[in-house]
Amino acid sequence: MQDTQTHENSCHWLERLMARRIYLLIGAYLGILSASYALAYQLRFDFDVQPKDQNLFWSTLPWVVTIKMLMFYQFGSFHGWWRYVTFADLVSLIRVAMLSMAAISLFDLLFVPDPRIPLSVLLLDFGGTILLVGGPRSICRFFREHVWPSVRIEPSSRALLIGAEQGGESFVRHVHGDPRIDFRVVGFLDRNPAYRGSLLAGIPFLGSPDDAVSIARRQHARTILVMTHALEGQALRRLMDACRAAAMDVKMVPPLEQMLQGAYRLQVREVDINDLLRREPINIDSVAANEMLQGRCVLVTGAGGSIGSEICRQILRCRPERIVLVERAENNLYHIEKELLSQGSCAEIVPYVADARDYERMHAAFNTFQPQIVFHAAAHKHVPLMEANPGEAINNNVFGTKRMVDMAVQYGVERFVMISTDKAVNPTSVMGVSKMLAERYVHASSERGATRFVVVRFGNVLASAGSVVPLFQEQIRRGGPITVTHPDMERFFMTIPEASQLVLEAAAMGKGGEVFVLDMGEPVKILDLAHDLLRLSGLSPDDIEIRFTGMRPGEKLYEELYQSDEETMPTPHPKLRVAYHRPYSLEEVNETIAQLSPLVYESPQIIRTKLRELAPQYLDADLPGVTIPATPLNTTAR
Repeated sequence: MQDTQTHENSCHWLERLMARRIYLLIGAYLGILSASYALAYQLRFDFDVQPKDQNLFWSTLPWVVTIKMLMFYQFGSFHGWWRYVTFADLVSLIRVAMLSMAAISLFDLLFVPDPRIPLSVLLLDFGGTILLVGGPRSICRFFREHVWPSVRIEPSSRALLIGAEQGGESFVRHVHGDPRIDFRVVGFLDRNPAYRGSLLAGIPFLGSPDDAVSIARRQHARTILVMTHALEGQALRRLMDACRAAAMDVKMVPPLEQMLQGAYRLQVREVDINDLLRREPINIDSVAANEMLQGRCVLVTGAGGSIGSEICRQILRCRPERIVLVERAENNLYHIEKELLSQGSCAEIVPYVADARDYERMHAAFNTFQPQIVFHAAAHKHVPLMEANPGEAINNNVFGTKRMVDMAVQYGVERFVMISTDKAVNPTSVMGVSKMLAERYVHASSERGATRFVVVRFGNVLASAGSVVPLFQEQIRRGGPITVTHPDMERFFMTIPEASQLVLEAAAMGKGGEVFVLDMGEPVKILDLAHDLLRLSGLSPDDIEIRFTGMRPGEKLYEELYQSDEETMPTPHPKLRVAYHRPYSLEEVNETIAQLSPLVYESPQIIRTKLRELAPQYLDADLPGVTIPATPLNTTAR
């Protein structure tokens, strides 16, 4: 009770003090401005002021100080906080002092009889005002930011900063200027050897980020702060691994404008998708793709999806005459149309609500717009959903693709590119086998007409709609648990821009009948991906539960990029390869598809049995005599 009373008394005392703050400031400014004017007289006369000059000083002091007080009040100088004084405050102080000097000179000239104030006194008073008003503020900030922290700094708060050129200097000023933030930056790290030994904001450049751990040990620092975009994905991953082994922390720092919204705390930035790649991102700048698309009419199915929309963005950069956006989800179509229109391109953007399986609608589209190039990205892709709805997977992925291919042949399309997946290789899911059959039909159609038919096959796309990365990010935001199906499950990964650039490159490069595959490096374990997301979000695997739920229907532990009977060949691009396999005749593929047509509305078991009969490569664990290696789990990891 007594402690509560004491606290209330302290609060009331502070409130009374703050209420009288303006009077304290007025008193302080009266004293400082009077002292400045007096010091100017003393300096002007070498500290030997004669009686007549003393009389002039005392007679002018009241109105000189009054004018200066009015100027300082008018321009808000009474309301500044000493602990936040900046260079901008110094500029404001100089401006007010100059205006005060001008006002005093004008008043002296118009309203005061001789003798007048010597000009040298006014100039000395101008300098004295800046020195006496700005000096205490600067000394206060210097002591608080540099003297006091050096006395109280502890090893746990010492940090090194990577990213001086990404706003590091502003970040340091913000951190050191606020006593509520624990970190003290004791050194910058940068790969540029020209910075070595130099200072920025009084803080030295100590070496390269590659030597962060050894430098941190010498400086007794336990935290490495990394400004956003200061390190590429692989370098950041190496740094995190090294710091984890050395029991040091790595924290990501957002741009200053975001950090200032964070109530004076270090924030975790959004994870850059490129950080998750265990290789350097692939950038394809294809002159051939630009030449292929410039001035042409291009039709994109699935234009509102993750891949389809990015293909549209990439196409728009190549200055086509028209892009026809075919999409059955009107909201997705609305968003991509608005985005493309906002780019200010001269290309005509045509939103076309339609299902690729709808013969009449697609016939109308091809007849009206006469597309020269078609990118077919419309497909069902979610493996467990298609296991439960196999008829819809066949109907959309196989018959939808057949419809588009037939239209392309009928209307003499120059190039047709189908988006496929690594799940079409030795498939264990209905989705995978449906894409495999679609690949075969596209490949076999190269026999007829002049259309160049090309298939582009790639692995999982990071951050695409419904993929594992957005799921993990949402689970992290909710505080967990993160759900992983199996600790050994691996996948190939690429980014959406990589996938879309590959599609354009393949379209330009293809002669007809090829399956293009991107060299995506080594496969990544889904569990490792979850750990990477946690670390890049400023957390550790111990902070959020990781729960293993067991493999879902149709999934397999390891994906493959090539069929066992496919031969791979290099292409002019070092990151692209072409897969050649046994050619399937159009008659053969048509016969297979014809047997599926009456079954799309049958039970899942009947459809899967027929698929196994028609495609021996299809391995389905639900069929008799077929076993897919899998280890059902229902355990957790911390």
